[in-house]
Amino acid sequence: LLLQILLVLIRRASNLYLIMIRAENVYKSFGEVEVLKDINIVFEAGKCNLIIGRSGAGKTVLLKILVGLMRPTEGKVWYDDVRFSQLNTNELKEIRKQVGMLFQGSALFDSLTVEENVRFPLDMFTKMTAKEKRIQVDKCLERVSLEGANDKYPSETSGGMQKRTGIARAIVLNPKYLFCDEPNSGLDPKTSIVIDELIQSITYENNITTIMNTHDMNSVMEIGDNINLLNL
Repeated sequence: LLLQILLVLIRRASNLYLIMIRAENVYKSFGEVEVLKDINIVFEAGKCNLIIGRSGAGKTVLLKILVGLMRPTEGKVWYDDVRFSQLNTNELKEIRKQVGMLFQGSALFDSLTVEENVRFPLDMFTKMTAKEKRIQVDKCLERVSLEGANDKYPSETSGGMQKRTGIARAIVLNPKYLFCDEPNSGLDPKTSIVIDELIQSITYENNITTIMNTHDMNSVMEIGDNINLLNL
C-alpha cells in the first residue's frame, strides 16, 4: 500500500512539469452548419482525458482541431503557454513529432507489413539508423504484445491486432501527447477492455497527456480520469 501511494505521489509530481492542453472558446462551422460552439475544456497532463457525446456531436472534429488537422473557425487551442492553433507549418511539424495518433479505423497501410507501419513515423521524422529503428519498433511491438508479428500484413491480422499495431505506431516516437479516435470501434467487448487497459497503462507509465473520443461507457467507467461531455 505504501508503495502504491508513493507511485501516485511521484506521478502527480511529474505531472507538474508536463504540458496541459486546453481549448478556449472554440467554434467550428462548415458553411452554415455549426458543429462546435464555445468549447472550453482543459485536458490534464498524465491522465486519460475522455470526450464523450452522441453521434454527430463533433467529437472527431474537436479531436482534429486539437491535433492540428483542422483549424477552428474561432477560438484558441493552447499547449501550455503556446497557442497551438496559430502555429505555422514548420512550427506545427515540430510539435507533431511529440504527438501520437490512433485513428478510428487504425489507418494502417495495407501494402506495408506490421513492422513497416510502425516504423513509418521513424522514417518520416528521425535520422535513426535501420538498426536503431528495428530496435525501437520491436520494443513497441513487445509493449503491445505483438512480438513476432513484424512480417504480417494488416489483412493477416485481427481487428484487435490492427488496433494494437496502431497503438505501437502512435507511441514509436515516445510522444508527450496521445490522441485516440474511438479506439474500440468495431471491437468485441473483451478486446475493447484489452485496448482500454493498454492505453491507460501506456498513459500512466510514460506520463502522456491522452485525449480519447469514445462512445463506449465501459471506457468511461474504467479508464476515464477526466471526462468531458459534448452536448450540442
